Amino acid sequence: MTDLPHPAPLNSSRPPERPLPKPDSNGIQISPGPSDVATASAGAVRAFSRSKLKLGFGSRCVFYLMVAILHLMSLLPDFVLRPLGEFGGWIAYWLDRRHVEIGLKNLEVAFPDKSADDRRQILRGSYINLGRCAAEYIRLGGFFYRRLKRRVTYERFWVWDEVATRHPGKGILVLGAHFGNFELLSAAHALLGHQISLVHHTQRFLAGDALITFVRERAGVEVIRKHAAARPVLRALRANQLVAIPFDQNAKRSEAIFVPFFGEPAATTSGLARLVQISGAPVVPVFLVRQPDYRNHKLIIGDEIPIQASADPRADIEENTSRFVKAIEDMVRQYPEQFLWTHRRFRTRPRGSAKIYS
Repeated sequence: MTDLPHPAPLNSSRPPERPLPKPDSNGIQISPGPSDVATASAGAVRAFSRSKLKLGFGSRCVFYLMVAILHLMSLLPDFVLRPLGEFGGWIAYWLDRRHVEIGLKNLEVAFPDKSADDRRQILRGSYINLGRCAAEYIRLGGFFYRRLKRRVTYERFWVWDEVATRHPGKGILVLGAHFGNFELLSAAHALLGHQISLVHHTQRFLAGDALITFVRERAGVEVIRKHAAARPVLRALRANQLVAIPFDQNAKRSEAIFVPFFGEPAATTSGLARLVQISGAPVVPVFLVRQPDYRNHKLIIGDEIPIQASADPRADIEENTSRFVKAIEDMVRQYPEQFLWTHRRFRTRPRGSAKIYS
């Protein structure tokens, strides 16, 4: 599949089993199931029986229905699925006025020197990229999902070994964003035989959350719930594993620090910088970049982000968080049409600052 060899850069063995923190009222843990409609539903039943939280009858039925629909739609060939996804993204751009307004405002902040037409073109490309991602998600969630790994090649795979050598036994924190096909990034890495865990925020739509978890775990991704992430993340790092953390979302004021994102103060969680202080783990930015043929992807592994460690821990947290956000900004500037612009990234504002969104 890939153009580079795949030595195991980190210890892929699982850590000893220990009791995990109990999930909150929204916590769902769905184990992976096989890739056919009937047995996928049966696997989901077994997963529900093992889950610490049972879905209600209605949510359970919706989950089974979505699993079946994904598998049935995945029978469509790629030359049908991809144009269908692109058309869906184009339609969404014209109909989704609320999020288009949010996206245009974000682009105005990020690229004030670009014309309004240029910003609209970027946003339209972002929507079409999401449509392509949706088509690939049908493949990832249905039949033949293992074929997706043929579309992913690595760039700078050797970075894993280099970083692991500099920080033996520390694991690696993988800095990610809602960029490119962000669902495929961790799944492809796992499908290629490499251990990875992903910190996931439980969604309010419980059946949809169960589906997301089902698809990820079936590909081999270990899902860590964000509401109780600290202990399992630290455990995984002590076991010398990779832990991916999406880092481009607005944070609540109670847990936020404000660092520049495209020159505008953005409320960003301090959790990653605190994990670095506790664990000493290195942080490496990783992005899945869609290639010009729109079909294949390159998994780009960036340089390890230098970590400031001074006598002032609070200043270190702010500086390191700023560096993490800057790594995301640098990639978005290169491929702006592959970024998710419709999130209200600047929703939480510094006290006394004017609102960005109407």
